[in-house]
Amino acid sequence: MKNLKKRLQNGETLHGCWLNTGSSLTAEIVGMAGFDWVLIDLEHGAGTEKDVLYQLQALEHTATAAIVRVESSESQRIHRVLDMGAEGVMCPKIVNPEGVQKLVQGLHYPPFGGRGVAKMVRATGFGQHFQEYYDNSRANILGIAQIETVEVLNHLDAVANTDGVDVLFIGPADLSMELGIFGQFDHPTFRDAVRATCEAARKAGKAVGILFFNTNEYQAYHELGIRFIACGSDATFVAEGARTMAKKLNELRPS
Repeated sequence: MKNLKKRLQNGETLHGCWLNTGSSLTAEIVGMAGFDWVLIDLEHGAGTEKDVLYQLQALEHTATAAIVRVESSESQRIHRVLDMGAEGVMCPKIVNPEGVQKLVQGLHYPPFGGRGVAKMVRATGFGQHFQEYYDNSRANILGIAQIETVEVLNHLDAVANTDGVDVLFIGPADLSMELGIFGQFDHPTFRDAVRATCEAARKAGKAVGILFFNTNEYQAYHELGIRFIACGSDATFVAEGARTMAKKLNELRPS
């Protein structure tokens, strides 16, 4: 474990990015770049569960913590990525307190949840460190609920006050789509939703996160109290780097 949850609880601002390509090589490259955390995306990413395993292995020797976004709050999805060694789990499309309770049930062992016990898994060193992992799992595993539906805006306090939820993570694309203002992140309705999320988290002593693709947005979000910040993805890093280099070379091509 890379102490991501403890660092967040200590008030640090933590930077991360998305891994969408399913590639263990790009995961390793990004992991060595200096981010505090990365998110392996099973909801929209190209990889499978096997690719998640390979990416977790590639990130092991780096200082970067690995979070996995599962497709749903089904407990089996959560159990499997935790057993592989994920340090946190993000669950998309939370709509009500019942949905967030399903997430928490999947994250933690009894009596705090319903996670099944399997000793011979990667997260426990294949059984060598099970007791240590078990004793510290609740303190180490980060639970992240995505705020990206209109309905969940009516339940922000309940979600934020759920024991086992550590981060309320705003999904700007889906949230703005549901609000009928897709991509208009300066729209008053979107900004009100962000502020309401931040206020609910502040009262509950939880953190707020967000993903954006332009660093010019950093200061405004940070001033609202957002400390779990993601910018960019492995796919965008490769695409932008490739386009930039091709453009430079084409400009130098003799006519």
